[in-house]
Amino acid sequence: MGSQTRAALQKQSLLWFFVAVSQCALVLSCQPNYEYFIEELCLTKFKLDMQGLDQRYWCSWEDTVELYGELTNCTHMVAGRLDCYWPNRLVDEFFIRVHKQYFHDCSMSGRLLRDPPNRILGPFIVVPILVTLLMTALVVWRSKRSEGIV
Repeated sequence: MGSQTRAALQKQSLLWFFVAVSQCALVLSCQPNYEYFIEELCLTKFKLDMQGLDQRYWCSWEDTVELYGELTNCTHMVAGRLDCYWPNRLVDEFFIRVHKQYFHDCSMSGRLLRDPPNRILGPFIVVPILVTLLMTALVVWRSKRSEGIV
């Protein structure tokens, strides 16, 4: 490896180091204020809105999409006012806490989890049982019929 290549790699490594440090400084410079404001402004309103919604509808995306969107926009606006980078680690941790508190029992699709009605569930239970019995009877009948043939 030539000295020019080594020098170029060192410059590139140094550049990446400064980019990483500047991004960390950007996030850390607003950390105490940003975290405080999103908790006080955004989360407080979201909590009140979610308390106004019946808890059985918390997993219904149709019922919570507007509230969740307002929460997201609030964190983005606060970041803009404080000259913070958005999204950042604090926002990620904030939304993880929100999900653990409000959406921990929800499915990935956002739909309410419940059993299907019996008219749908019944055939899924009965048909495999009938096919199994029919196949067993067919195998027994065929094995008895072919015993004499060799």
